[in-house]
Amino acid sequence: MASSKLRLALVQMAVVETKAKNIARAVQLIREAVGGGAQLVALPECFNSPYGTNYFQKYAETIPGESTDALSAAAKKFGVYIVGGSIPERDGDKVYNTCTVWGPQGEMIAKHRKIHLFDINVPGAIAFRESDILSSGSELTTFELPQCKVGMGICYDIRFPELAQVYSKMGCKLLLYPGAFNMTTGPVHWDLLQRARALDNQVYVGTISPARDTSAKYIAWGHSSVVSPWGEVIATCEDEEAIIYGDIG
Repeated sequence: MASSKLRLALVQMAVVETKAKNIARAVQLIREAVGGGAQLVALPECFNSPYGTNYFQKYAETIPGESTDALSAAAKKFGVYIVGGSIPERDGDKVYNTCTVWGPQGEMIAKHRKIHLFDINVPGAIAFRESDILSSGSELTTFELPQCKVGMGICYDIRFPELAQVYSKMGCKLLLYPGAFNMTTGPVHWDLLQRARALDNQVYVGTISPARDTSAKYIAWGHSSVVSPWGEVIATCEDEEAIIYGDIG
């Protein structure tokens, strides 16, 4: 790992039902984060679409496409690395929950398809099945920055410690998980999981949630955070739209 620190910005963005507005807002917040000194900016899971099985097909697009073209242009314009949260990606007759990563020349340097799909049934609390619409990815995803190597997961991927262990053995010093935990699992597991992944593997962990919208069918917990290898939360926020910063290294 290089000696210089990495300035990381996590964008807890408020997502609405108009895709074009979400894309424009994401670019605006990336610009703001770069103004705050960020060298790597990460967006939340489903930044271009409300989260839910009833939205994935409607908002799905190919890569490249409208949303990822905007990320590529923003990365080049602002000279920054961008982890594009995730979007519903259409590939043939399948839809994936996909994160793209962009370098400062506007080039795509990584693509992660969510491996572990969120199928849950907590009686009396929440039932949800991503697998009704989405297909699962099967590849580990890492990318290199001048400062360190980064491993990628999306939301439910964080519950699987083996993934983080493999990334750590591959030399990753930072793991990023765009994720939309809900009002049932968020309060009890969100903080616990990211601190466990960080401490067990001696890595930094960043989690990036959408801002909370209490009028949505699926209500996100929020509380995007950066956790140190000591298991300490070094940056976090509540449920509102926010940008938080962490210095990695």
